[in-house]
Amino acid sequence: MDRRDFLSRAGAATGLAFLDPSTLLAQTSTATDRWRVFEITTRVEVLQPSGMTRVWLPTPMPETPYQKTLGDTYVAGAGNVVMIETNANDPDILAASWTAGDPAVLTLTSRVATTGHAADLTKPTVPPVDIDRLSRFLRPTRLIPTDGIVKSTADTITRGAGTDLERARAIYDWIVDNTHRNPATPGCGLGDIRYMLESKDLSGKCADLNALFVGLVRAAGIPARDLYGLRVAKSKAGVRSLGLSTDDATRAQHCRAEVYLTGYGWVPVDPADVAKVMLEEPPGHLAPDDERVLSARARLFGSWEMNWFAYNFANDVALPGSSSKPLPFFMYPHAETANGPIDSLSPDAFKYQISVTEVAR
Repeated sequence: MDRRDFLSRAGAATGLAFLDPSTLLAQTSTATDRWRVFEITTRVEVLQPSGMTRVWLPTPMPETPYQKTLGDTYVAGAGNVVMIETNANDPDILAASWTAGDPAVLTLTSRVATTGHAADLTKPTVPPVDIDRLSRFLRPTRLIPTDGIVKSTADTITRGAGTDLERARAIYDWIVDNTHRNPATPGCGLGDIRYMLESKDLSGKCADLNALFVGLVRAAGIPARDLYGLRVAKSKAGVRSLGLSTDDATRAQHCRAEVYLTGYGWVPVDPADVAKVMLEEPPGHLAPDDERVLSARARLFGSWEMNWFAYNFANDVALPGSSSKPLPFFMYPHAETANGPIDSLSPDAFKYQISVTEVAR
């Protein structure tokens, strides 16, 4: 059951109830599955509302092999709030609005279950699919073009590589070897990959480095996508830099990537987190041949530790009712007043807070 099924069965004026995690997971789990359940609460308060004030929140992606949404509750006080359902390729959006004089406060609480995600790259086992079904994941976006310097760079990197797996791995290795994490980059970065290549500034954070992977892979003719989400727990793999240190996830947004490989299906990758391990894993500034870096490099082509969940994989997102230009991606709360949009990367001024609790099953 995904959110869309649940909404049709249990809609309410101001929110939804949670499903019992054990009931839902029992429908799909096997004896070897290890699902974890997290409760994520996002509280938004627009400190200086003016005229009609609006807020849009990303919501957890309804269902994947590694993630299930168990329900949402939300309340907006005197405001109007609605869960906007879209199609399978676009994000579900929680939207709220308040008229002049009403306090603009919105709280969304979601429960999400996750389980480790890994692809078996030892042998192809996934039947081929009609490539037309994946055409969306080959098209360029505003900040992820597939022509010009992006195409020529992809051609150079993949020269001599034959299969989809070989070409995607060559691009992944090139990203790891030639980019680095810049801690001064605001938020998760912008993901303007043409600028990165033309300026030769191959630095940034996850939305930059993983977008570069996606763009190069698409330019090589292989479907790929970014997934925009949130870290929700410490790493059980013993990698401190790749998890939360507290239950405060306000600044824990993280973008990952997937590539569709013939015979293997959607394969998880995350070259940006290799750069994060190299920069931030104690004592910091690890060498490329450090054992922890090599381990992350091997593991993050083909698997994700699911102390993270995905909101969506959408680009160029036009928020319903917004006066702003389409967002490059939708991973942060977004708000607008009569004075225009509010800086989503400044949660203290906005203001918003995201907290996470792991729920016992």
